[in-house]
Amino acid sequence: MSNTELKKAGLKTTLPRLRILQLLESSKTRHMSAEEIYKTLLELDEDVGLATVYRVLTQFETAGIVIRHHFQSSSGTAVFELNERSHHDHLLCTDCGKVIEFEDKIIEERQQAIAKQYGFDITDHCLYLYGRCQHPENCEHNK
Repeated sequence: MSNTELKKAGLKTTLPRLRILQLLESSKTRHMSAEEIYKTLLELDEDVGLATVYRVLTQFETAGIVIRHHFQSSSGTAVFELNERSHHDHLLCTDCGKVIEFEDKIIEERQQAIAKQYGFDITDHCLYLYGRCQHPENCEHNK
């Protein structure tokens, strides 16, 4: 996302906004908490305070740049991911916290059929499936 796209979202281009956006775009971790973003910025010698990170993420959420998730976890911390405008759902390991994104046409069709059955128009939804990694060698908790 460029300066122009920030402006289209109604946000002025500031150094903290650019740094946070660049971090979200370049991170291998797609779902990051405000604290993780703050710690990463500190490691990169960026002078952005935690309160600023929270404020920018809230602004990004309002502008539709990021999506906030409240995955069930021991910390209860919200995580953010860039809004890439494609719908996907999530599998979450309750042991290690690993998040796997997936898309399933049949699940989406079934949700629409259920909504139609009840005379309901879906405007948005999210599906989080909680469980444990089946293969211990794949679980981040065991590494």
